Amino acid sequence: MATSTTDSTGARAPDDLSARRRSARGQRWWSLLCGLLGLLAVAGAVGLGAMLPGRIATERAYLGAVPCAAGERATAADADCLRTVRGTVASVERVRSGRTHVLRVRLRPPVPAPLDRPLELSTRGELSEVLGPGDEVAVTVWREVRVSAHHAGRDEDVDARPDGEVGPLAGLAAACVWLAAVAFTGAYGGGRRSRRIASGRPVRARVGFGPARIGGVLGVPFLLGVAVGKIWEGWTTVLVTAGVTTLIAVQATVFALRVDRPPAPPGGNHPDRPPVS
Repeated sequence: MATSTTDSTGARAPDDLSARRRSARGQRWWSLLCGLLGLLAVAGAVGLGAMLPGRIATERAYLGAVPCAAGERATAADADCLRTVRGTVASVERVRSGRTHVLRVRLRPPVPAPLDRPLELSTRGELSEVLGPGDEVAVTVWREVRVSAHHAGRDEDVDARPDGEVGPLAGLAAACVWLAAVAFTGAYGGGRRSRRIASGRPVRARVGFGPARIGGVLGVPFLLGVAVGKIWEGWTTVLVTAGVTTLIAVQATVFALRVDRPPAPPGGNHPDRPPVS
């Protein structure tokens, strides 16, 4: 059964007003959620950005490290030089770590920290076929980082190197900044749509948010940071990641806004704008 939306005087019927109020309320909630997401993204970007100077300083110290001088007794806490610690393998076993399998190598005690913890090597690495119980292994250590293990003329990385952290961190910070910009744009659009709906003017959503777009906003800067970090170092990595992300983000966001903008009707009045008298 059809329901009239106007009375004999042309006034809006209660059911139409109720529907518009519900729609406007939904748009206000959407605007609030987008604003909160934007604030969280800004906080994430600030937190990640605050970590960058320390990580860059650590990267520079590691890249400038030289082997410890003969007879130098440096501890794990103050060793900015590269120490070589030798030990005897007690056991080698294949275990599951997360979703992958690794070779867990334990050294016979006593061994200094951080070699008192098991080494986890790749099952397809250089040492996977030549290392066994009773073998002597040399481990290069920088501060508390077990850089690489050496045996029988082969070597393999052990822990994540300090020179590979700045790029991903810069990429995550750039992703948070882009996400904040998109979220604040959504908050502005939700507030604008709420006001237009409440006043009875026509309105359409500008940009739809889906897994593909959110994945692109988060994934592209992170992958870019990883790639840039393999080429440059220090603040150069940060600046290149931020600059290229900005170029991509501005172009992609403007393109998304233009694609989702409804076309103007032949009469010249845009469906999302009040008619021109």
